Amino acid sequence: MAIREILEVPDPRLKTVSEPVQPDEFNDDLKQLVDDMFETMYAAPGIGLAAIQVGVPKRVLVIDLQEPDMDAEPEECGHDHGDGEGAHKHYPVKNDPRIFINPEIIDPNEELSTYQEGCLSVPEIYADVDRPKTCTVKYQDLTGKTHQEDLDGLLATCLQHEMDHLEGILFIDHLSRLKKQMALKKLKKMRQAA
Repeated sequence: MAIREILEVPDPRLKTVSEPVQPDEFNDDLKQLVDDMFETMYAAPGIGLAAIQVGVPKRVLVIDLQEPDMDAEPEECGHDHGDGEGAHKHYPVKNDPRIFINPEIIDPNEELSTYQEGCLSVPEIYADVDRPKTCTVKYQDLTGKTHQEDLDGLLATCLQHEMDHLEGILFIDHLSRLKKQMALKKLKKMRQAA
């Protein structure tokens, strides 16, 4: 496994429409890409990553919401969050790595939900985005087997966000022109300050 470079705006490759993974491409190279994508996503850290974000224009995405495992014992946290509380406890993260190859949303719900989204390709920028609250997705796994699944909540939102990448769309493209310009200006200032 290897950590790959994550493309960031304004890299024009992020606007590329990704190509489907062909039947003869379900092989060790695809598995290596997926492994690298997970390693890259976890290192960033993030909860979703599309192949185009690491420069590969294929319809592949990985997601792991990394939610707290409320069934586990809380663990001591050795660092101070600056809140005056000192050391405290956190629930360990429960990994649930998900792979979606050639995903298609076949039944988006008309009811929308709003999540504050961010993106590894648009670092440190967050904005509220409305998306269908639930959706049905058809996708393939690493062996090429087709699955269909109903998704809701953060997983549905994350899947739709990552699928936008496959079409060359960034979450900031869902914002008003003014909000998008403000976000890009903020990103530019942060880069200049670094």
